[in-house]
Amino acid sequence: MPQAALRTDRVELVPLADEHIELEVELDADPLVLRYLDPRARTRDEVVAAHAERMKRGTRVDGLGLWVGFTVRGAQREFVGLWMLQPPHGPSQPFAAGEADLGFRLLRRWWRQGYASEGARELLRHGFEDLGLTRIFAQTMAVNRPSRATLETLGMHHVRSFHEGYDEPVPGFEHGEVEYEIRRVDWPPPQTDTR
Repeated sequence: MPQAALRTDRVELVPLADEHIELEVELDADPLVLRYLDPRARTRDEVVAAHAERMKRGTRVDGLGLWVGFTVRGAQREFVGLWMLQPPHGPSQPFAAGEADLGFRLLRRWWRQGYASEGARELLRHGFEDLGLTRIFAQTMAVNRPSRATLETLGMHHVRSFHEGYDEPVPGFEHGEVEYEIRRVDWPPPQTDTR
């Protein structure tokens, strides 16, 4: 199954493609957007290299990958950010069939407007209902309160805390990482926020 384009009331999620590199450059040029991932903004060359790895990761499991999100207001289409529902990868994410890693990163001007949870909720729906996944998890730094609040809004719950090694630590790394999850048997969760 190829990666599907998805849509919510306010967000159009388009599979990541080479034509989106400049949007990724814009997103990763803001050190506040990356403050829980990297100690500094990324250079264009670093973003191009990361894009190649993201594209490769998106081909490993049918239907999973990365999406570029746009909000559509009349005839105007504006870039919001990047959403991920990708195969588990990395030292603290061993691959497991039927599982996926959820993530999101938005331009600062779209923060605190419900876009992160709206796009992520659609990826959860897609993962469970369209792809038949059994478990979706998300990892972030323990000190990343905004992302943790978004994950809780989605009905995900904390399952573990752990420490990760960093080549270039970011402020707060000493408090460790957290992992949240939701399983298909718990989908859809009760909702209080419909965005």
